[in-house]
Amino acid sequence: MMKERGIDVDHSTLNPWVLKFLPLLEEAFHKRKRRPGGRVRFDETYFMVKGKWKYLYRAVDKEGNTIDFLLTASRDRTAAKRFLKKMIKRNGKPGLINIDKSGANKAGINDFNCEYNCRIKIRQCKYLNNGAEQDHRFVNRKMKHALGYESFVTARKTIAGLELWKILKKGQTKLGGNQSPVELFYGLAA
Repeated sequence: MMKERGIDVDHSTLNPWVLKFLPLLEEAFHKRKRRPGGRVRFDETYFMVKGKWKYLYRAVDKEGNTIDFLLTASRDRTAAKRFLKKMIKRNGKPGLINIDKSGANKAGINDFNCEYNCRIKIRQCKYLNNGAEQDHRFVNRKMKHALGYESFVTARKTIAGLELWKILKKGQTKLGGNQSPVELFYGLAA
């Protein structure tokens, strides 16, 4: 964006801005995000942070719109349940969740159903989960360009920025259309 305006800026100059303003942009965005469909595709991908594998849980709806995401240190029942809680708090309860053959995801959803007396249906079919798998490609491609992360917090905030950018490009705001994060932020601040 800066290069288009003839300004040459190093990525190390932009990083402090990213870490400071992305949480504000993400909070502002989720107030204006369109409600997703009732069917969710729920999956995780992984990458290295400081030499250890970390897991990015992501959910997309039937139309391919990103619903939510969460970076966790482990891939287990509690991580899946924590992601589900976050997703439902922000977006409402889905009627059906498609997952692959992951036992941890199924156990996390079942725990959530028991704890909150819900009836979220689970469908385990790896082919129906291809929408989520295909949506991972954008994030995974950007992770390769990042050349690794030295801190979990930095990785979480940077991924939030990538996800937010992708969501905005998909036109998932109530206002519709492609908006830049700056237009969104100033539109909400007014």
